[in-house]
Amino acid sequence: MSVIRTPGGLSVSYRPRALLVGAGCVVLAVVAAVLAIGSGEYPMAPDEVVRTLIGQGDPADAFIVNELRLPRTVTALLVGAGLGLCGAVFQAVVRNPLGSPDILGFTTGASAGALVVIVLAGGGSAFLAGGAVVGALVTGVLIYALAWKGGLHGFRLVLVGVGMTAILTGVNSYLITRADITDASRAVLWMTGTLDGRGWDDVLPLALGMAVLVPLVLLGCARALRMMEMGDDAAAALGVRVERTRLALLGAAVLLVALSAAAAGPVAFVALVAPQVARRLTKSPGPNLLPSLCMGAALLICADLVAQRAFGDHQLPVGVVTGVVGGGYLVWLLATERKAGRI
Repeated sequence: MSVIRTPGGLSVSYRPRALLVGAGCVVLAVVAAVLAIGSGEYPMAPDEVVRTLIGQGDPADAFIVNELRLPRTVTALLVGAGLGLCGAVFQAVVRNPLGSPDILGFTTGASAGALVVIVLAGGGSAFLAGGAVVGALVTGVLIYALAWKGGLHGFRLVLVGVGMTAILTGVNSYLITRADITDASRAVLWMTGTLDGRGWDDVLPLALGMAVLVPLVLLGCARALRMMEMGDDAAAALGVRVERTRLALLGAAVLLVALSAAAAGPVAFVALVAPQVARRLTKSPGPNLLPSLCMGAALLICADLVAQRAFGDHQLPVGVVTGVVGGGYLVWLLATERKAGRI
């Protein structure tokens, strides 16, 4: 670990390898974003995309880039960053590498809220986003209340979350059977996770939410979270208000899940994979919040690039790509843990 000291007596500690991994993820995300913006029926070379982004393109290119393609790319970057960060928080709080919102039921709760809007209310995209947010928040409150017993322990939270996922999966399946064919198709596409047709109105709520939640987690709670990984008793002895900090972290993580699902649907496995890959690359103890955030953004924009380009004229929802990659990673992780004798 390295330390930077300022003339005023302040010191900032950092891990060079973690900083390098984060910077590499940012570079990868930027390159993939430029390539994704240049993809489509009207292809553009990377230099043309860059010129247009800095305001030197012709009006036709500016319209295509700024109004049609850039919102989708920004949504992918923000959703990936939000999922990577909330996945790192969940895994640190429950002290389990499988502690992601996909497995704990929060994304399923967001899907349930959106399905209620689609099937029962027939609402538009704005109401769908609101339903996803409400569904994730209600699910979070229920899981927290059911898992609470003189405190919140990670193992109990995982068990309650898995049970809630099973219940909500059944509810979601029933809601789809109640919908007509048009609404059912729309619901299934949204539940897969998609970035198609995203505009600036989808970006704005997510950007505003992350502008508040990301500093709260990175600056306000990161130090306490590192101490909590040593155990509740040790953290409390060091002055950390454990339950209050845990509640704040879980609340912020659930809001990130809700806003991400509202913008792009419940994109699978990014929150599970990004923190694990970041930790393996940084080889650093602790939650690795910032590298996980950068890794999530890089993973999702790369997945969107694959979804747009890898299958010719047939574009896939981004959730299909993340599901295949994340599912493969999960199988590999379980095989590795079993080989090492840990499961």
